[in-house]
Amino acid sequence: MFSVLKSLNREQRSAFLASFLGWTLDAFDFFLLTFVIADIAKDFSTGIPVVADAIFLTLAMRPVGAFIFGILAERFGRKPVLMFDILFYSAMELATAFSTSIEMLLIFRALFGIGMGGEWGLGASLALETVPAKARGLVSGILQQGYAVGNLLAAVVFWTLYEYIGWRGMFIVGVAPALLVLYLRLGVKESPVWEATRSERLNFVASLRESVRGRWPLFIYVVILMGCFNSMSHATQDLFPTFLKIQHGLGPHATGAITVVANLGAITGGVVFGAYSERLGRRRTIMLATLLIPLVIWTYTVVGTPVLLAASAFVVQFLVQGAFAMVPVHLNELSPEGARGTFPGFAYQLGNLLASKNQPLQATFAARHGNNYGLAITLLAIVAALLVSLVTWLGPERKGVAFAGQEAEKP
Repeated sequence: MFSVLKSLNREQRSAFLASFLGWTLDAFDFFLLTFVIADIAKDFSTGIPVVADAIFLTLAMRPVGAFIFGILAERFGRKPVLMFDILFYSAMELATAFSTSIEMLLIFRALFGIGMGGEWGLGASLALETVPAKARGLVSGILQQGYAVGNLLAAVVFWTLYEYIGWRGMFIVGVAPALLVLYLRLGVKESPVWEATRSERLNFVASLRESVRGRWPLFIYVVILMGCFNSMSHATQDLFPTFLKIQHGLGPHATGAITVVANLGAITGGVVFGAYSERLGRRRTIMLATLLIPLVIWTYTVVGTPVLLAASAFVVQFLVQGAFAMVPVHLNELSPEGARGTFPGFAYQLGNLLASKNQPLQATFAARHGNNYGLAITLLAIVAALLVSLVTWLGPERKGVAFAGQEAEKP
């Protein structure tokens, strides 16, 4: 199953690692906020739903970043634009630490969303355009779990450092991703697919227009699919620490530890489902994972001990991120040639925009039902998971398709 990773050469491993770390540290910066929503609300004398709007603004601005940075990457290459993007979102993370009002914090989180929106598409295209076709499924599964690893790192920081550095100190720690730029600069080469089509990108606007001509139905389909996917993922993750702290009264140590266990489940699920997608196909893998989610997510409404909460969270995230493992490879394989820096990331983040109001709505629903965050998480997750399965079943698949300068996957 994993022997394909041993076949990667040095350049392929470096691109894969850089893309994985970029998404990991991006997610780390995003999830730091989810652990301190209640604390920020208390400091700025406002309600949790108001602070939850910071998550909404981050998600809502991600399509803007995906489009801007994606267009730049089509013209100037994946690597230099990715480096600038990482520096930008790291700066916005640091600025969040020095917010003096809730309005200022919301502005910085919106700007952070622009940077976060750019990273996913750039990193995914750089990695998947570099590795051979036969490795895409496993690489996609591991790459997407950078999101879970980022959540895990945020949980560890909250678990071990929060009582010493407070919520502002956590955002200062969040500037760490800027160091990744050094690795990108020194150890990673440009995407070979971009290099193979470099001469065609001099007039990149015309090239991009030609690439997407007649493919608007596909683009709309992918946006809807990503709206369902992101509703499912964010429904189970973003308010989970608040669920543990408010509904179950757990402290930083227990909340951090349970979230770590949940993300270990996510990482395991992403790797396993990603690897087996080479046998099952992308669509069947997604549908298998999502149809199992309703069978386990309901436990959030009945279990109450930390051990059982951790066990439930492990299985839930194993399935949620097992399905999400397919997103990078599925979108890149569906993407038109010549638009892979823009199409997957922009569609992904527009899907995030469709799902961006879920967290404030979940928080409001929970507040109106006796702070029952478990019920709010469960209801949205079940609906979203079933929609992901349905929309996936209705859509296309191009597993193993050849990218420019690469051979197609052999059957």
